[in-house]
Amino acid sequence: MDGKKLLMIVGDFGEDYEIMVPFQALQAVGHEVDAVCPEKEEGDTVKTAVHDFRGDQTYMESRGHNFALTASFDDIDPTEYDGLVLPGGRAPEYLRTHDEVLEAVRHFTDEDKPIAAICHAAQILAAADVIEGRTCAAYSALEADVEGAGGEYYDGVTTDGNLVSGRDWGDHVEWLSQFLDVLGTNVEHSEPVTADD
Repeated sequence: MDGKKLLMIVGDFGEDYEIMVPFQALQAVGHEVDAVCPEKEEGDTVKTAVHDFRGDQTYMESRGHNFALTASFDDIDPTEYDGLVLPGGRAPEYLRTHDEVLEAVRHFTDEDKPIAAICHAAQILAAADVIEGRTCAAYSALEADVEGAGGEYYDGVTTDGNLVSGRDWGDHVEWLSQFLDVLGTNVEHSEPVTADD
């Protein structure tokens, strides 16, 4: 398998599972992932948040991890990447206010490169004006945002061309599976090595 070079745009209080799980899983199957945040440098950290449902009308938020960035946003060039990952959480609220984030998203859209967006990442897609005429999943409370941006909301995991989207971290297995398909990743399984071998 030829590993791809992927860009992940994160920020403070992005959803912990939606950052950590794809970051690690995509590397585990041979891809290189650069995690960046506007106004932060390689080695800086973002604070994550864990979103969970415990019987209330919406999710509750708990402090997650300090997640270390692997590259500096100002040093990256989107043209050098094969795909884009946009986690959810609260970070997309403010990431969408950065022109350089929106320009990066438009690059991946214009060049038909794979994009994986989950949960509140739809806020970034809407701000970049790349949802119109497309089917897009997101956290359920963002249905109006998707439709307001001219898209069709989907309650599940969906692939529309180069865009793979999901509702929340509960969709990880299907969301990552569909993203790997769009990337052209063929995961080969080998027999585990045991102590007797």
